[in-house]
Parts: sequence; C-alpha cells; structure tokens
Amino acid sequence: MDIRKTISLGVGVGLLASWAAGQGVPLQERAKLRQNLITLRMLRMTQALDLSEDQAAKVFPFFNRVEKEKLESQKTMSADILALRRLIRDPAAKEGDISARLASVKSAQEAVKAKDAELERHLETHLSAVQKAKYLLFQIDFYRGLTDVLDRVGQGRGQRGGAPPVPVKK
Repeated sequence: MDIRKTISLGVGVGLLASWAAGQGVPLQERAKLRQNLITLRMLRMTQALDLSEDQAAKVFPFFNRVEKEKLESQKTMSADILALRRLIRDPAAKEGDISARLASVKSAQEAVKAKDAELERHLETHLSAVQKAKYLLFQIDFYRGLTDVLDRVGQGRGQRGGAPPVPVKK
C-alpha cells in the first residue's frame, strides 16, 4: 500500500507540474498530461475500491480501451465546437452548416456518454456492492478534488504574473 501512495503522489505532482508549466501546451504534452491523469485516476481507484489483482486485471484493460475511445470522440467534438464557434461569428454562415456541426457535436457527446455507460456496466459485473458504492463516491471526490487543485493552481498563476484571471461577464 505504501508503494501505491508513493506512485500516486509522484504522478499527481508530475501532473500538476506539467499543467502549471504553461498555457497553450503542445499537443504531445497535453496527451501525456491526459495519460498521467488517467493513470492517477486508476491508481487512486485501486486504493479507494481496494481492488484485488483479479479485479484490476479485468477492469483496467477495459478502462484504458474505453478512455482511448472517448478521447477520439472528444477530439472530434472539440474540432466541431471550434468550427461551430467560427460559424456562429460568421454572418455569412449558412444555417444548414451550423445545424450539421451542431448535430456532430451532439453525436460526439452521445458517444462519450455511451462509453461512460459501457464502463459502468462493465464495473457492475466485476465489483461488489460495497465497491460499487465506493466507486460512486470515488468519482465525486476525485473530480471535485481535481477541480479544486486546478482552481488553486490557476489562481496562483494569476498572482505570480502568469496568465491573468479570466474576467467575469455580467
């Protein structure tokens, strides 16, 4: 258990250091950052759910596959969202083009939701009732903690002369 905590801490520090290192991070670094986050999540999940080796062997390969597939949908969705933003700003944009992009974004969103549901079904078959409850709580705590850390790092950057805070629109 001690080695898990050490690895988790190392991955977490690396993750935060990478994120804090710069804005406009190159794509390769962003991919590495994303992979570090997935690894951190799996390590923390192993601890929180107290997974056996057999459970981990069944869950993690599936988890990795689903995350990679979600990433592809998210990439498509990001490109479509950028295109949709451009279309909305363009007064000459055709409503049909906007509708097509909107449909593509919604399709990608549904694909991500479907992958999340697929992962949930897989976990349902390999976890005990207690582990299922722990997983639900883990998800909430992990993302809440991640949001808090990213908020603190972002606030620190603004105070140290990094990127200024984003103005609030009223």
